[in-house]
Amino acid sequence: LGWKFYDADDYHSPENKKKMAEGLPLNDEDRIPWLCTLHDILRREDSSRQDAVLACSALRKMYRLVLVSGPSAIESNQPEQPGENAALKILFVHLDGPMDIIAGRLEKRRGHFMPPDLLKSQFDTLEPPSAPENFITVSLEKSLPEIVLEIENAIFQG
Repeated sequence: LGWKFYDADDYHSPENKKKMAEGLPLNDEDRIPWLCTLHDILRREDSSRQDAVLACSALRKMYRLVLVSGPSAIESNQPEQPGENAALKILFVHLDGPMDIIAGRLEKRRGHFMPPDLLKSQFDTLEPPSAPENFITVSLEKSLPEIVLEIENAIFQG
């Protein structure tokens, strides 16, 4: 696509990384500042009229609202209305698959601060996207080229 790519894991605080490395799941208090930082990155790219891809485990609806609208979404639980700080237009791609497939992929990952045994806590936290969120669900059981094609089709048709 020629878009900038951001891996949300690169923006976790040292405290969050240490907590996960110790096998402790993050809570909302840990995640909200991180999500606000990611919102600021996306806002900056949008202000520059740049498209971007952000790989992020935005597990809960509230987390996705923060990505779209920033910290104001925490109090209102709604995206911002049109105006100076209008909500960002984000297509969320929910990569969906069984825990055993994801666990197998995590086991192959080397040098990452999140141990595979935290996967269950992520599944426990997960609130899959639903209407009226702007999202598509793509199965992780497809091949990588099929996944990429499905996402590209959604971007260019939506």
